[in-house]
This record gives sequence, C-alpha cells and structure tokens, in this order.
Amino acid sequence: MSIIASNFKTNHTRESTSFFVKEVNDFLVSNKISDDVYIFPTSTSLDSFDTVSNLTMGAQNAYATVKGSFTGEIGTEQLDEFGIKTILIGHSERRHVLGESQEEIAKKFAFYKELGYKIIYCIGEPLEVKESGLEQTLEYIYEQFAGIDTNYENLILAYEPVWAIGTGVTATNDDIRIIHSTLKSQIDKPLLYGGSVKVANVREICELDGVDGALIGTASWNIEDFKQIIENTKDL
Repeated sequence: MSIIASNFKTNHTRESTSFFVKEVNDFLVSNKISDDVYIFPTSTSLDSFDTVSNLTMGAQNAYATVKGSFTGEIGTEQLDEFGIKTILIGHSERRHVLGESQEEIAKKFAFYKELGYKIIYCIGEPLEVKESGLEQTLEYIYEQFAGIDTNYENLILAYEPVWAIGTGVTATNDDIRIIHSTLKSQIDKPLLYGGSVKVANVREICELDGVDGALIGTASWNIEDFKQIIENTKDL
C-alpha cells in the first residue's frame, strides 16, 4: 500500500481547495482505493472536510503553541477547529528559505508529538552536499534527526533532496534506492520520496526498494494529475 501526499505550498484558494478535496474524495470512493492519501493546503484553506478515512487533511506548518502572540503563525487552537491532527515538519523550504533551525524544528516536533499528531518529517540535502559524496550526504541527513524521536509511533519520514524540489531534476533510481535503503536500515518508519515526482515517474519511484510512497508538490496541484498519480500507484 502506497502513501501519496500533496503539499499545496502557497497555491490554491479556499474555493479551489474545497473543490480539489471533494474531487479526490469522490475518486477514492468510486475507484475503491484504500491507499493513504494526504493533502496539505494553505492555512487559509483549512476546513472541516467530509472525507473517507484514508483521505487526511494536514497543516503545512504551525507554531509550537496552543495560541498566543505569534504574528503570522497558527497554533493548535486553529487546527483543533477543523480536527487537524497531521502536520508537515522540517520541509526544506522551512529550513532553507524561512530559516528554521534544527533546534526550532526539534521543539516543534516534540510539541506535536506530545499531542499525538501524525508527523510527516522531512529531511534532505542541498546540491553542494550531494556533490561532496555519499558519506557527507548521509552525515548531513542524520544531523537533521538531532532532537527527533525516530521511534515515535505516528511518524512518517519524507526524503526530499533539496536540489530536486521544483527544479524538474529527479534523483536517479540509484540515488533514491541508496538513501532510502540506508535510512530504512536505521529507522523503521514509512519513508516517502519527494523531489520532482510527477505522473510519468511516480510509479517507477514508488516501486523502488525502501520507497513507501511520495510527497508531491507541483505535480499534485492539478486535480487530474493528482488523481492519475493515485491511480498509477494504487496497486503497489
């Protein structure tokens, strides 16, 4: 069974998100698909969606707080309104674009772990690290587990090489297989791949040893493409 997750990032509106979720939900029902599907819309598009049990809505980000004076952030008071109990933590854009430190990420992880959230925890390396070799790449990735409880029961991992996100460049099958098999030998958790995953390559990627599904950005924002991605991986 595959896990397919869509990260909307800063895309879609409240209206288009509602339409998207209904379309995906109807697609899962009509095709009797039992794979786990996750959608992470913008925080302004979170809502109380009526979905089947294997379609889960999550938050792309939230602060480690119930509520408080944190301008521009949301906390569990806002997530609880819509029954959200799933969150992305450690995405490369949070790390490299928005400057979240490993210490901040670990604090956020601990907070949401205590509340029993399903956490999709993202790790990955920039191009200069990849080019320095496998040993340095693995060392860099393992540093992203500092302060993270890898035994947490509601943990899903997502390996996203930073140099492959939104660039059109996908890691080779060997790149993916090596990193995934190494991580799986150390941490026994579902492990997704992310980085220029699209309709044409998602099945091949998800068939690789150690790959339990995909966390998808750009290619998942079009509803027909996302349904086709689910269709292409439903029997794995």
